[in-house]
Amino acid sequence: MRTAVRRLTVVVADDHHAVRAMIARLLEPDFDVVAAVGTGKDLLAAIAASQPDAAVVDIFMPDMTGIEAVRRLPPSLHPAIVFLTTVNDPALAAEALCRGGQGYVLKGSAAFDLVPALRAALAGRTFISSPLH
Repeated sequence: MRTAVRRLTVVVADDHHAVRAMIARLLEPDFDVVAAVGTGKDLLAAIAASQPDAAVVDIFMPDMTGIEAVRRLPPSLHPAIVFLTTVNDPALAAEALCRGGQGYVLKGSAAFDLVPALRAALAGRTFISSPLH
C-alpha cells in the first residue's frame, strides 16, 4: 500500500489581486496554496492560522512592508520565506535576506525562479533571482 505524500503548503502575500492569483496558479502544480492575502497584517494572520511550510511575500504592501511583517513573526511560526518584488536592488535583497528571507525573486523572473526559490528555501538554502547576480 502506498502512503500519500503530503504536499507542501504556501501562503501568498501581495497587494495586487491579479498578482496573487497569478502566483497561486504558478505554484499550484507543485504546492498547496492555503491562503492568498493582500496586506502584512493579513499575512501574519494567515501564517498563524495555517502554519504553512513557506510564504511568498511581496516586499511593498500598504500597511507594512513584507520585511516588517516577516520580522514580526514569532520563531515558532516562521515558514521558509521567499520575497517577491519588482525592485532589482542588491542592497534591498541583502536586507530582505538578513531580516528572515531565504529567497529574493524579481516579479519579472517569477515564472522561472519562484518554484526553484521555494524549493531552495524549504531545503535551507538561499536563492536570489538571476538578474540580481
